[in-house]
Amino acid sequence: MKAVVLLSGGLDSIVNFKCALDEGEILKALTCNYGQVAFEGEARAASECARRYGVMHEIVDLGFFRRLVNNPIAGDGKLKPVSHADIRAGRRSMLEETWVPNRNALLVAVGAAFAESLGAGEVVAGFNLEEAGLYPDNSAEFVRRMNAALEISTLSGVRVKSYTLELNKKETVALGIENGAPLEVVYSCYEAPHEGRMCGVCQSCMRLKASFDANGVLDRYLGRFAA
Repeated sequence: MKAVVLLSGGLDSIVNFKCALDEGEILKALTCNYGQVAFEGEARAASECARRYGVMHEIVDLGFFRRLVNNPIAGDGKLKPVSHADIRAGRRSMLEETWVPNRNALLVAVGAAFAESLGAGEVVAGFNLEEAGLYPDNSAEFVRRMNAALEISTLSGVRVKSYTLELNKKETVALGIENGAPLEVVYSCYEAPHEGRMCGVCQSCMRLKASFDANGVLDRYLGRFAA
């Protein structure tokens, strides 16, 4: 299947990128800039991933989001410290600090527009079961409803696909190890790069480190984190 991949540079998107590449043809990888402070790190990771496999990569500027987002994701204030217990409990404030209004629906719509234009049948995105517990737009229900909308909004019937939709982070890392995804370039952090590295203490970094640890490979990637 020909696909367009939403490639943020994070764990889920890079593993999905490699799955899509193994299963078919990627016509383009898209990285969206919606004003996130982590954009530099994300774009660098996504660009390196696409370059390694000879896939066309494009940055999509969604600059209007900068007027809509007033939380730490866009640099308005600092993220509150979180613990593994907070993450397991799905603390509501973690959602509020990192929520971007209607982001994933818009990213899927952008991907679908590119896909239909390029003749691709799928938009591949890095959704996952673990974060779906906190973020409803990561869930299987979200994908189902987006696909129902795309049946009407695209003439070619573009579909959303996520190879990690039913996987947690530990299982996603295991899949990435199995299929040879370039995990060494992943940038799964809510903060701007710390001398090129992920902060190591935000919710996203803690999930990533825990998943590396659960697969026995944390030592291999510790240098990617500032803390």
